[in-house]
Amino acid sequence: MFEVSVEYSFAAGHALRGYKGKCENVHGHNYRVKVTVAGEKLNPIGLLVDFADLRATLKELVESFDHRFLNDLEPFKQLNPSAENLAYYLGTELDRKIERQRVRIHSVTVWETDTTSATYRPPNP
Repeated sequence: MFEVSVEYSFAAGHALRGYKGKCENVHGHNYRVKVTVAGEKLNPIGLLVDFADLRATLKELVESFDHRFLNDLEPFKQLNPSAENLAYYLGTELDRKIERQRVRIHSVTVWETDTTSATYRPPNP
């Protein structure tokens, strides 16, 4: 099994609905997202996926969040914009965009700070 990972960073604000504490107030983070894909077969030139292609796909998804208030954006108008839900959303959206016949999303980790993160791992097919 091979795994390939890329990271991308962005800044955004949010407020956690229903949270009792400071995080219910509007605040922001410098988020970091790491996506790991996995697969068993390399392509003819020896790559699982091209780093640049995977990073571009991730960038395309998170650019709409950069310097924005997540609560005002879909799907976070209804879904609480927690790190867990952000990882889940990115994981499911990336899964729709990748070359599924060779690779699958192994995990998506979202850091809100240098020391706090949440990871989503899709169920095995």
